[in-house]
Amino acid sequence: MVTVSAEVAGMGRAKTDGPLKIAVPRGALLSETLDVLDAVGIDTSEVRGESRSLIFPGESITLVTMRPSDVPTYVEAGAADVGITGKDVLLEQADRVVYELLDLGFGRCRMVLAGRKGDERLGEAQRRLGMMRIATKYPRIAERYFERTGRQVEAIEVKGSVELAPLIGLADGIVDLVATGRTLEENDLEVREEIVECTARFVANRVSHKLRAREVDGLTAKLRQTLDR
Repeated sequence: MVTVSAEVAGMGRAKTDGPLKIAVPRGALLSETLDVLDAVGIDTSEVRGESRSLIFPGESITLVTMRPSDVPTYVEAGAADVGITGKDVLLEQADRVVYELLDLGFGRCRMVLAGRKGDERLGEAQRRLGMMRIATKYPRIAERYFERTGRQVEAIEVKGSVELAPLIGLADGIVDLVATGRTLEENDLEVREEIVECTARFVANRVSHKLRAREVDGLTAKLRQTLDR
């Protein structure tokens, strides 16, 4: 079996003809993403409908819906020319070769370090053991942050409700995204440090950005004009 990098795959799959393929994130970013696309003249009515399809072809634009965490993979490989996903995804997948073209401003949230209210376990673990145990869905972001701040950490990757980890002793604290902070509050957790602010970003396959510059740059300009209104 021959394995090629996504970079090579992207070079082979990006095309100069056919509809421009846009990777659209499902979930929390979907509604505002569709609003922004509507504002630049892209019809999103079928995506908003009852169809369970993942691909919505058009004459000049094809919309492809997927998990936000999959957007960099599809864009890097050239299966989508451009896409929209959160900055948190791009930071966690920093090894993906995509061009970040525009901060779209919506989907604003914070990546934070949080611990139990009034619990000094985070500081005690650092002083006593020289290392903290941190549960997170973003192990790469967490490890880079603590390395940058001169602290050692054992990052425990979890897929579900990360807030559970410090409540039952799996970890000393968590690194996670928060918007309103309500979930932390409901689980008796509090923000200890803010790591980075995240918003939705518009990204492009680097070959598509070169071969389809007029279309990609034109769409980027329309998005920027919409945001400036």
